[in-house]
Amino acid sequence: MSIPLNPPFRAEHVGSFLRPAYLLEARAQKEKGEISAEQLREVEDKAILEIIRFQEELGFKGITDGEFRRTYFHVDFLRQLGGVVSEIPAVIERPNGKIELAPPIMKVVDKVRHVRDIQLADFQFLKANVAQGSVPKVTIPSPTMLHFRGGRAGISKEHYPVLDPDFYDDVAQAYADELHSLAAAGCNYVQMDDTNLAYLCDERMREAARQRGDDPNELPHRYADFINRVVARKPAGMRLGIHLCRGNFRSTHAAAGNYELVAEALLAEMNVDAYFLEYDDDRSGDFRPLRFLPKNKVAVLGLITTKFGEMESKDEIKRRIDEAAQYVPLEQLALSPQCGFSSTVHGNDIAVAAQRQKMQLVMEVAREVWGDA
Repeated sequence: MSIPLNPPFRAEHVGSFLRPAYLLEARAQKEKGEISAEQLREVEDKAILEIIRFQEELGFKGITDGEFRRTYFHVDFLRQLGGVVSEIPAVIERPNGKIELAPPIMKVVDKVRHVRDIQLADFQFLKANVAQGSVPKVTIPSPTMLHFRGGRAGISKEHYPVLDPDFYDDVAQAYADELHSLAAAGCNYVQMDDTNLAYLCDERMREAARQRGDDPNELPHRYADFINRVVARKPAGMRLGIHLCRGNFRSTHAAAGNYELVAEALLAEMNVDAYFLEYDDDRSGDFRPLRFLPKNKVAVLGLITTKFGEMESKDEIKRRIDEAAQYVPLEQLALSPQCGFSSTVHGNDIAVAAQRQKMQLVMEVAREVWGDA
């Protein structure tokens, strides 16, 4: 028996898109003080209307605003929670010419709380402008982002002498307050973006966690419980998914490794509705970890890369879907690009035309594998 997929849909995407040149120019003008925040928002509105039409013209039902109002997928949101501070991420050029992003450590300096509706106005604009039958999707960073990079040292011992339960419950409640504000405005589809569970598949990242005083074998289970506290407080009827990412800044990656090390905690213990999983190359390993997926959940396979413009073949994508279907029924699978096209304002090293071709490929393969449903 098929499970409902409305949402997630058979043809999905992670959320962010390449910013048009005129939007980047307006952001630069705002930074220089040449235009106001209100004027920048008018430019953002124009760009968002265009990216909504782009998604709908291709046939997608889950529609985002392209994250066009953000600079970074995570920092912009998390800094608006009460008790959280962060520096701006640093862009580093290595001697070999490679450009990397040094992500900031989010620091908790006070009790974490929901002090304002963070995504509400943005969602209201999105909802007001999607076509009838489309489902507006909001993307927000995972709550684990407040713990992983800094560990215990990044969280005030004065305000949180112990993390469990106070810190985890406070963060979960702050997230729940945000989700309820969105639900009251008609939002029923939210995706949380998480790098940390995927990073825990990489031995370098696991060692860094050890150096911070955490057990990388225990962390996935702790994070599953952390996210479950959010799920337990979410509004009734809201579909909640999680996207795992190994780094996506300007077509680079920060980690590699098979999901096996986190699969049981991620798929069997975590109570979200859907998983957006990167599977665009060998860095992600095989599909065996999908055997932990319960029958009431969906795995959205990120088989089409957003990092490079070279096009995958339909036959190859279908072959890989067949491989995944050896471990989980086909009706529990869906298809998407492996990540967003622009997790930060800088964008990936891929052309706008290739972005369209990749999205079109997702839609065409999904229709040929699963039909219009």
